Amino acid sequence: METTDMDAAPDDATGALRAPLRVGLIGYGLAGSVFHAPLLAATDGLVLDTVVTANPERRSQALAEHPGVRTADSADALFARAGELDLIVVASPNRTHVPLARAALEAGLPVVVDKPLAATAAEAESLAALADSRGLLLSAFQNRRWDNDFRTVARLVSDGALGRVLRFESRFERWRPRPKGGWRESGDPAEVGGILYDLGSHLVDQALALFGPAATVYAEADVRRDSAEADDDTFIALTHTGGVRSHLWMSATASQLGPRFRVLGSTAGYVKYGLDPQEAALREGLRPGDGRAWGVEAESSWGRLGAGESPLTGGGEPVRTLPGDYPAYYAAIADALRTGGRPPVTATEAAAALRVLEAAKTSAAEGRTVRLEETR
Repeated sequence: METTDMDAAPDDATGALRAPLRVGLIGYGLAGSVFHAPLLAATDGLVLDTVVTANPERRSQALAEHPGVRTADSADALFARAGELDLIVVASPNRTHVPLARAALEAGLPVVVDKPLAATAAEAESLAALADSRGLLLSAFQNRRWDNDFRTVARLVSDGALGRVLRFESRFERWRPRPKGGWRESGDPAEVGGILYDLGSHLVDQALALFGPAATVYAEADVRRDSAEADDDTFIALTHTGGVRSHLWMSATASQLGPRFRVLGSTAGYVKYGLDPQEAALREGLRPGDGRAWGVEAESSWGRLGAGESPLTGGGEPVRTLPGDYPAYYAAIADALRTGGRPPVTATEAAAALRVLEAAKTSAAEGRTVRLEETR
Protein backbone atom coordinates (compact mmCIF):
# COMPACT_ATOMS: atom_id res chain seq x y z
CA MET A 1 0.00 0.00 0.00
CA GLU A 2 1.35 3.41 -0.88
CA THR A 3 1.72 6.02 1.83
CA THR A 4 1.80 9.77 1.49
CA ASP A 5 5.13 10.09 3.33
CA MET A 6 7.14 11.74 0.56
CA ASP A 7 10.31 11.81 2.64
CA ALA A 8 10.38 8.10 3.42
CA ALA A 9 13.06 6.11 1.66
CA PRO A 10 12.60 2.41 0.85
CA ASP A 11 14.77 -0.08 2.66
CA ASP A 12 17.06 -1.71 0.09
CA ALA A 13 16.41 -5.21 1.41
CA THR A 14 12.68 -5.20 2.07
CA GLY A 15 11.22 -2.21 0.26
CA ALA A 16 9.54 -1.17 3.52
CA LEU A 17 9.53 2.45 4.61
CA ARG A 18 12.14 3.37 7.21
CA ALA A 19 10.86 6.80 8.23
CA PRO A 20 8.17 7.11 10.92
CA LEU A 21 4.66 7.38 9.56
CA ARG A 22 3.09 10.71 10.46
CA VAL A 23 -0.28 10.75 12.19
CA GLY A 24 -2.95 13.43 12.44
CA LEU A 25 -5.21 13.03 15.48
CA ILE A 26 -8.65 14.67 15.37
CA GLY A 27 -9.97 15.28 18.87
CA TYR A 28 -8.18 15.65 22.20
CA GLY A 29 -10.89 14.83 24.71
CA LEU A 30 -10.94 11.60 26.70
CA ALA A 31 -10.39 9.29 23.73
CA GLY A 32 -7.74 11.42 22.05
CA SER A 33 -5.69 12.45 25.08
CA VAL A 34 -5.94 9.32 27.26
CA PHE A 35 -5.95 6.54 24.69
CA HIS A 36 -4.87 7.45 21.18
CA ALA A 37 -2.12 10.04 21.68
CA PRO A 38 -0.19 8.04 24.32
CA LEU A 39 -0.47 4.80 22.36
CA LEU A 40 0.57 6.47 19.11
CA ALA A 41 3.54 8.06 20.86
CA ALA A 42 4.59 4.67 22.22
CA THR A 43 4.47 2.89 18.84
CA ASP A 44 7.68 2.37 16.91
CA GLY A 45 7.30 3.60 13.37
CA LEU A 46 4.55 6.14 14.13
CA VAL A 47 4.90 9.77 15.16
CA LEU A 48 2.13 12.05 16.37
CA ASP A 49 2.42 14.96 13.95
CA THR A 50 -0.70 17.08 14.47
CA VAL A 51 -3.54 17.29 16.99
CA VAL A 52 -6.79 18.91 15.89
CA THR A 53 -8.71 20.72 18.62
CA ALA A 54 -10.38 24.12 18.72
CA ASN A 55 -10.27 24.14 22.52
CA PRO A 56 -7.38 26.37 23.77
CA GLU A 57 -6.97 24.38 27.00
CA ARG A 58 -6.77 21.09 25.15
CA ARG A 59 -4.34 22.61 22.66
CA SER A 60 -2.06 23.63 25.53
CA GLN A 61 -2.45 20.20 27.06
CA ALA A 62 -1.44 18.50 23.82
CA LEU A 63 1.63 20.70 23.46
CA ALA A 64 2.67 20.02 27.07
CA GLU A 65 2.16 16.27 26.82
CA HIS A 66 3.69 15.87 23.36
CA PRO A 67 6.42 18.45 22.84
CA GLY A 68 6.96 19.26 19.19
CA VAL A 69 3.47 18.25 18.08
CA ARG A 70 1.67 20.62 15.73
CA THR A 71 -1.91 21.75 16.36
CA ALA A 72 -4.76 22.75 14.07
CA ASP A 73 -8.14 24.30 14.78
CA SER A 74 -10.09 22.24 12.25
CA ALA A 75 -10.04 18.98 10.35
CA ASP A 76 -10.15 20.95 7.10
CA ALA A 77 -6.80 22.53 8.01
CA LEU A 78 -5.42 19.04 8.55
CA PHE A 79 -6.75 17.66 5.27
CA ALA A 80 -5.20 20.65 3.45
CA ARG A 81 -1.84 19.10 4.41
CA ALA A 82 -2.84 15.56 3.42
CA GLY A 83 0.39 15.07 1.49
CA GLU A 84 2.39 15.48 4.72
CA LEU A 85 0.52 12.75 6.60
CA ASP A 86 0.23 8.96 6.49
CA LEU A 87 -2.69 8.24 8.83
CA ILE A 88 -5.68 10.04 10.33
CA VAL A 89 -7.13 9.02 13.68
CA VAL A 90 -10.68 10.17 14.39
CA ALA A 91 -11.22 10.51 18.15
CA SER A 92 -13.94 13.17 18.08
CA PRO A 93 -17.61 12.78 19.19
CA ASN A 94 -19.56 9.91 17.64
CA ARG A 95 -21.71 12.12 15.41
CA THR A 96 -18.58 13.24 13.53
CA HIS A 97 -17.09 9.80 12.86
CA VAL A 98 -18.63 9.15 9.47
CA PRO A 99 -18.17 12.60 7.87
CA LEU A 100 -14.59 12.91 9.11
CA ALA A 101 -13.63 9.38 8.07
CA ARG A 102 -15.17 9.95 4.65
CA ALA A 103 -13.32 13.26 4.22
CA ALA A 104 -10.03 11.64 5.21
CA LEU A 105 -10.49 8.78 2.76
CA GLU A 106 -11.44 11.20 0.00
CA ALA A 107 -8.22 13.09 0.77
CA GLY A 108 -6.33 9.85 0.14
CA LEU A 109 -5.49 9.07 3.76
CA PRO A 110 -5.82 5.81 5.72
CA VAL A 111 -8.08 6.13 8.77
CA VAL A 112 -8.51 4.74 12.27
CA VAL A 113 -11.85 5.64 13.85
CA ASP A 114 -12.62 5.32 17.54
CA LYS A 115 -15.53 2.99 18.23
CA PRO A 116 -18.29 3.00 17.15
CA LEU A 117 -17.16 3.42 13.56
CA ALA A 118 -20.62 4.71 12.64
CA ALA A 119 -24.19 4.86 13.88
CA THR A 120 -25.38 2.14 11.52
CA ALA A 121 -24.03 -0.89 9.73
CA ALA A 122 -25.00 0.66 6.39
CA GLU A 123 -22.81 3.71 7.08
CA ALA A 124 -19.91 1.47 8.11
CA GLU A 125 -20.28 -0.61 4.96
CA SER A 126 -20.35 2.54 2.83
CA LEU A 127 -17.10 3.71 4.41
CA ALA A 128 -15.58 0.27 3.91
CA ALA A 129 -16.52 0.35 0.23
CA LEU A 130 -14.95 3.79 -0.17
CA ALA A 131 -11.74 2.65 1.54
CA ASP A 132 -11.57 -0.45 -0.64
CA SER A 133 -12.11 1.58 -3.81
CA ARG A 134 -9.21 3.84 -2.85
CA GLY A 135 -6.95 1.04 -1.63
CA LEU A 136 -6.81 2.63 1.83
CA LEU A 137 -6.75 1.19 5.33
CA LEU A 138 -9.87 1.73 7.45
CA SER A 139 -10.01 0.33 10.98
CA ALA A 140 -12.13 0.71 14.11
CA PHE A 141 -10.32 1.20 17.43
CA GLN A 142 -11.59 -1.77 19.44
CA ASN A 143 -8.86 -1.62 22.04
CA ARG A 144 -10.59 -3.95 24.47
CA ARG A 145 -9.71 -6.94 22.34
CA TRP A 146 -6.33 -6.38 24.04
CA ASP A 147 -7.66 -6.27 27.61
CA ASN A 148 -5.78 -8.64 29.89
CA ASP A 149 -8.89 -10.59 30.90
CA PHE A 150 -10.24 -10.91 27.35
CA ARG A 151 -6.87 -12.13 26.08
CA THR A 152 -6.93 -14.74 28.85
CA VAL A 153 -10.47 -15.86 27.98
CA ALA A 154 -9.52 -16.11 24.30
CA ARG A 155 -6.54 -18.29 25.17
CA LEU A 156 -8.61 -20.59 27.40
CA VAL A 157 -11.22 -20.98 24.67
CA SER A 158 -8.58 -21.61 22.01
CA ASP A 159 -6.76 -24.15 24.17
CA GLY A 160 -9.96 -26.08 24.91
CA ALA A 161 -9.54 -25.58 28.66
CA LEU A 162 -13.31 -25.16 29.10
CA GLY A 163 -14.38 -27.95 26.78
CA ARG A 164 -17.20 -26.85 24.48
CA VAL A 165 -18.26 -23.33 25.45
CA LEU A 166 -21.96 -23.19 26.24
CA ARG A 167 -22.50 -19.73 27.70
CA PHE A 168 -20.44 -16.54 27.69
CA GLU A 169 -21.27 -13.84 30.25
CA SER A 170 -19.56 -10.47 30.01
CA ARG A 171 -20.13 -7.22 31.89
CA PHE A 172 -19.07 -3.61 31.89
CA GLU A 173 -20.83 -2.30 34.97
CA ARG A 174 -20.37 0.98 36.83
CA TRP A 175 -21.96 2.74 39.77
CA ARG A 176 -22.64 6.28 38.60
CA PRO A 177 -25.99 7.23 40.16
CA ARG A 178 -25.83 10.78 38.79
CA PRO A 179 -25.47 11.45 35.07
CA LYS A 180 -22.30 13.25 34.02
CA GLY A 181 -23.93 14.90 31.01
CA GLY A 182 -22.21 15.54 27.71
CA TRP A 183 -22.80 13.97 24.32
CA ARG A 184 -22.17 10.39 25.53
CA GLU A 185 -25.33 10.59 27.65
CA SER A 186 -27.38 12.70 25.26
CA GLY A 187 -30.80 11.52 24.16
CA ASP A 188 -30.39 13.13 20.74
CA PRO A 189 -30.14 10.25 18.23
CA ALA A 190 -27.70 12.29 16.15
CA GLU A 191 -25.15 12.10 19.00
CA VAL A 192 -25.12 8.26 18.93
CA GLY A 193 -25.01 8.32 22.73
CA GLY A 194 -26.19 5.92 25.40
CA ILE A 195 -24.51 2.98 27.04
CA LEU A 196 -25.47 0.53 24.26
CA TYR A 197 -23.18 2.28 21.77
CA ASP A 198 -20.58 3.26 24.39
CA LEU A 199 -19.89 0.03 26.29
CA GLY A 200 -22.01 -2.27 24.15
CA SER A 201 -19.68 -1.62 21.20
CA HIS A 202 -16.92 -3.34 23.16
CA LEU A 203 -19.01 -6.17 24.59
CA VAL A 204 -20.55 -7.13 21.26
CA ASP A 205 -17.22 -6.89 19.42
CA GLN A 206 -15.58 -9.21 21.96
CA ALA A 207 -18.40 -11.75 21.76
CA LEU A 208 -18.30 -11.83 17.95
CA ALA A 209 -14.50 -12.04 17.93
CA LEU A 210 -14.66 -15.11 20.19
CA PHE A 211 -17.67 -17.01 18.90
CA GLY A 212 -18.47 -15.71 15.44
CA PRO A 213 -21.66 -14.27 13.95
CA ALA A 214 -24.89 -13.92 15.87
CA ALA A 215 -28.12 -15.45 14.58
CA THR A 216 -30.55 -13.83 17.02
CA VAL A 217 -30.54 -10.82 19.34
CA TYR A 218 -32.71 -10.06 22.36
CA ALA A 219 -32.22 -6.88 24.40
CA GLU A 220 -33.59 -4.85 27.29
CA ALA A 221 -32.71 -1.15 27.51
CA ASP A 222 -33.73 1.22 30.30
CA VAL A 223 -33.20 4.81 31.38
CA ARG A 224 -32.87 4.43 35.15
CA ARG A 225 -31.43 7.67 36.55
CA ASP A 226 -33.33 10.84 37.20
CA SER A 227 -32.60 13.40 34.46
CA ALA A 228 -30.88 10.78 32.29
CA GLU A 229 -31.74 11.02 28.58
CA ALA A 230 -30.21 7.89 27.05
CA ASP A 231 -30.13 4.22 28.00
CA ASP A 232 -27.95 3.64 31.06
CA ASP A 233 -28.84 0.03 31.95
CA THR A 234 -28.92 -2.43 29.05
CA PHE A 235 -28.75 -6.19 28.54
CA ILE A 236 -28.19 -8.14 25.32
CA ALA A 237 -28.59 -11.89 24.72
CA LEU A 238 -27.02 -13.29 21.55
CA THR A 239 -27.34 -16.75 20.09
CA HIS A 240 -24.34 -17.32 17.87
CA THR A 241 -24.65 -19.36 14.69
CA GLY A 242 -22.28 -21.88 16.30
CA GLY A 243 -24.63 -22.39 19.25
CA VAL A 244 -22.90 -20.42 22.00
CA ARG A 245 -25.14 -18.05 23.95
CA SER A 246 -23.65 -14.70 24.98
CA HIS A 247 -25.22 -12.64 27.77
CA LEU A 248 -23.87 -9.09 27.87
CA TRP A 249 -24.56 -6.50 30.56
CA MET A 250 -23.69 -2.80 30.42
CA SER A 251 -24.79 -0.43 33.16
CA ALA A 252 -24.09 2.84 34.91
CA THR A 253 -26.48 1.92 37.72
CA ALA A 254 -24.99 -1.32 39.09
CA SER A 255 -24.85 -0.86 42.86
CA GLN A 256 -23.13 -4.25 43.15
CA LEU A 257 -20.73 -5.21 40.36
CA GLY A 258 -20.87 -8.70 38.89
CA PRO A 259 -17.93 -10.66 37.49
CA ARG A 260 -16.30 -9.17 34.43
CA PHE A 261 -16.43 -12.61 32.79
CA ARG A 262 -18.13 -15.90 33.54
CA VAL A 263 -17.56 -18.45 30.79
CA LEU A 264 -19.22 -21.84 31.18
CA GLY A 265 -18.06 -24.85 29.19
CA SER A 266 -18.84 -28.54 29.02
CA THR A 267 -15.88 -29.46 31.25
CA ALA A 268 -14.99 -26.31 33.21
CA GLY A 269 -15.84 -22.68 33.79
CA TYR A 270 -13.79 -19.51 34.21
CA VAL A 271 -14.76 -16.57 36.41
CA LYS A 272 -12.89 -13.27 36.51
CA TYR A 273 -13.63 -10.13 38.55
CA GLY A 274 -12.20 -6.64 38.15
CA LEU A 275 -11.14 -4.53 35.19
CA ASP A 276 -8.09 -4.52 32.98
CA PRO A 277 -5.60 -2.01 34.50
CA GLN A 278 -4.55 -0.23 31.29
CA GLU A 279 -7.21 2.49 31.18
CA ALA A 280 -6.56 3.42 34.81
CA ALA A 281 -2.82 3.54 34.13
CA LEU A 282 -3.29 5.79 31.09
CA ARG A 283 -5.58 8.11 33.05
CA GLU A 284 -2.90 8.37 35.74
CA GLY A 285 -0.34 9.46 33.16
CA LEU A 286 1.57 6.19 32.98
CA ARG A 287 2.77 5.18 29.53
CA PRO A 288 3.73 1.93 27.79
CA GLY A 289 7.46 1.53 27.46
CA ASP A 290 8.37 3.72 30.44
CA GLY A 291 10.28 0.88 32.07
CA ARG A 292 7.42 -0.48 34.17
CA ALA A 293 5.50 -3.68 33.47
CA TRP A 294 2.49 -2.80 31.33
CA GLY A 295 -0.97 -4.31 31.63
CA VAL A 296 0.02 -6.68 34.44
CA GLU A 297 -2.24 -7.28 37.42
CA ALA A 298 -1.64 -8.74 40.90
CA GLU A 299 -2.15 -12.45 41.52
CA SER A 300 -5.03 -11.56 43.85
CA SER A 301 -6.99 -10.41 40.78
CA TRP A 302 -6.50 -13.55 38.71
CA GLY A 303 -9.58 -15.46 37.61
CA ARG A 304 -10.25 -19.07 38.52
CA LEU A 305 -10.84 -22.13 36.38
CA GLY A 306 -12.72 -25.19 37.59
CA ALA A 307 -16.04 -26.96 37.99
CA GLY A 308 -18.55 -27.62 40.75
CA GLU A 309 -17.86 -24.79 43.18
CA SER A 310 -17.90 -21.02 43.34
CA PRO A 311 -14.53 -19.30 43.00
CA LEU A 312 -15.56 -17.07 45.92
CA THR A 313 -15.48 -20.12 48.21
CA GLY A 314 -12.16 -21.37 46.86
CA GLY A 315 -13.38 -23.41 43.93
CA GLY A 316 -11.18 -23.86 40.92
CA GLU A 317 -7.54 -23.00 40.32
CA PRO A 318 -6.15 -19.51 39.78
CA VAL A 319 -5.20 -18.73 36.18
CA ARG A 320 -2.45 -16.22 35.55
CA THR A 321 -3.97 -13.30 33.62
CA LEU A 322 -2.13 -12.51 30.41
CA PRO A 323 -0.79 -8.93 30.30
CA GLY A 324 -3.03 -6.36 28.66
CA ASP A 325 -1.58 -5.04 25.43
CA TYR A 326 -3.25 -1.94 24.00
CA PRO A 327 0.03 -1.00 22.26
CA ALA A 328 -0.43 -4.06 20.03
CA TYR A 329 -3.27 -2.34 18.18
CA TYR A 330 -1.21 0.52 16.79
CA ALA A 331 1.80 -1.74 16.23
CA ALA A 332 -0.47 -3.80 13.97
CA ILE A 333 -1.75 -0.64 12.26
CA ALA A 334 1.82 0.46 11.52
CA ASP A 335 2.60 -2.96 10.09
CA ALA A 336 -0.54 -2.97 7.94
CA LEU A 337 0.30 0.46 6.54
CA ARG A 338 3.79 -0.62 5.59
CA THR A 339 2.92 -4.03 4.16
CA GLY A 340 -0.58 -3.44 2.79
CA GLY A 341 -1.82 -6.20 5.10
CA ARG A 342 -5.07 -6.56 7.00
CA PRO A 343 -5.67 -4.13 9.88
CA PRO A 344 -6.20 -5.57 13.37
CA VAL A 345 -9.91 -4.66 13.29
CA THR A 346 -11.62 -4.31 9.92
CA ALA A 347 -14.49 -2.07 8.93
CA THR A 348 -16.43 -5.20 8.00
CA GLU A 349 -16.08 -6.48 11.55
CA ALA A 350 -17.22 -3.11 12.86
CA ALA A 351 -20.28 -3.26 10.59
CA ALA A 352 -21.16 -6.73 11.92
CA ALA A 353 -21.08 -5.42 15.50
CA LEU A 354 -23.20 -2.41 14.52
CA ARG A 355 -25.76 -4.71 12.94
CA VAL A 356 -26.09 -6.42 16.33
CA LEU A 357 -26.40 -3.07 18.14
CA GLU A 358 -29.12 -1.96 15.72
CA ALA A 359 -30.95 -5.25 16.26
CA ALA A 360 -30.64 -4.74 20.03
CA LYS A 361 -32.30 -1.32 19.73
CA THR A 362 -35.15 -2.86 17.76
CA SER A 363 -35.52 -5.73 20.20
CA ALA A 364 -35.64 -3.46 23.23
CA ALA A 365 -38.13 -1.11 21.58
CA GLU A 366 -40.44 -3.85 20.33
CA GLY A 367 -40.00 -6.43 23.08
CA ARG A 368 -39.06 -9.28 20.77
CA THR A 369 -36.17 -11.37 19.59
CA VAL A 370 -34.67 -10.17 16.32
CA ARG A 371 -33.16 -12.51 13.76
CA LEU A 372 -30.11 -10.95 12.13
CA GLU A 373 -31.27 -12.07 8.70
CA GLU A 374 -34.15 -9.57 9.12
CA THR A 375 -31.67 -6.69 9.19
CA ARG A 376 -29.82 -7.43 5.96
